[in-house]
Amino acid sequence: MPHEIYTHSHDRVVVDAHSRRIADEAAAFVRHLVRPDMLILDVGCGPGSITCDLARWVPDGRVIGVDAEATVLISARRRAETEGPTNIAFQTADAYALDFEDESFDLVYAHQLLQHLGRPIEALEEFRRVLKPDGLVAVRDADYGTMTHYPHERDIDRFFEINATVARRNGGEPDAGRRLPSWLREAGFNDPVYTSSSWAFSTLEERKWWADLWAGRTGVSTYVRRVEELGVSTNAELTDLSATFRAWAERPDAVFAFLHGEAVAQP
Repeated sequence: MPHEIYTHSHDRVVVDAHSRRIADEAAAFVRHLVRPDMLILDVGCGPGSITCDLARWVPDGRVIGVDAEATVLISARRRAETEGPTNIAFQTADAYALDFEDESFDLVYAHQLLQHLGRPIEALEEFRRVLKPDGLVAVRDADYGTMTHYPHERDIDRFFEINATVARRNGGEPDAGRRLPSWLREAGFNDPVYTSSSWAFSTLEERKWWADLWAGRTGVSTYVRRVEELGVSTNAELTDLSATFRAWAERPDAVFAFLHGEAVAQP
């Protein structure tokens, strides 16, 4: 969103990874509460893969996906046109100042968004404003502090230490997952229901994809430039760390896992 720097960037390696996300996994924690006639707002929708799935969940309703980055919405619209859900629309938006009337939506959903915002409580207050009195907010964010891997490689720890430092200097909070209930309560929501789920990478294909996703950032000029600008690391160090990460992924006994926090609440 415009008040912060998006740590991951919108380069192709990131957008391609985000395009693999599906609602059956990313929004499973709220699926049982979704009605076919709901009007849903997907904030920080990115390339729209989850948004398109949500539209299929509400055949008698409608989904609007919003994102601060106009270029990524090109991919989102193309996906919707290709895949066919017609009860869907995309537009640019500021999470702190949504261009919708009060009490407009049955559900406001945000996946991996709050971790990048410097003022997550203000964003949640804005989500509450556009929710109907009986509406729901559903948010999910990773908790980078729970990341663990085996066999242990100090270079992998260092890789994610750099990322966490950059994320916080960019205005975000990489351990957002554990903070969701607290943030929701501060924003005026009642009795948030908190759950967690995990991502695990254990097969060779899974490990290589995960390592390549992160190591690929060393070839992304916007990410490397920001790391060097902040004095957190250098391109040379990132390249070395990435090589270690990729070599680790080839080990047959290697595993990587971490938690996501999930919360659902009403105004």
